[in-house]
Amino acid sequence: MTVSFELNGGPISLDVDPEMPLLWALRDFAGLTGTKYACGKALCGSCTVHIDDQPVRSCVIPVSAAAGKNVTTIEGLSEDGNHPVQVAWRELNVAQCGYCQSGQIMSAAALLATNPSPSDDEINNAMSGNICRCGTYGRIRKAIKRAAESVQTWEPASAEETA
Repeated sequence: MTVSFELNGGPISLDVDPEMPLLWALRDFAGLTGTKYACGKALCGSCTVHIDDQPVRSCVIPVSAAAGKNVTTIEGLSEDGNHPVQVAWRELNVAQCGYCQSGQIMSAAALLATNPSPSDDEINNAMSGNICRCGTYGRIRKAIKRAAESVQTWEPASAEETA
């Protein structure tokens, strides 16, 4: 069956089993490997993507749930890698092993899109489903706070600017 949706701003149609987890459709059929597989049970957050601007765990949601919707992966968050969360992550050296980072960044970006000035408690609550085996939670919180300083004025680069 063909499942069609918007992926990172462009249309895509994938001929896949509609019950296939969105994660595998993205990685194996769309070729976008930034979204990671870890637990396979929606417990760790490594596979977080956005569907219609809402963070979801792509390891457990069927690709059919994306039909007709907008899906954003870490590759589509910013064409030039300069979303405020990505910039803050680099500036504060958040990543250690880095495996959880795409999911962490996608969850943080979703938080800041709806709450551009979150408290520590709001950050902790929004990020509670994202596990970092390296324990960089303090740097993650600091990076979200730093990103919040510029997220309200940030505008994505256009294709012409990044060419």
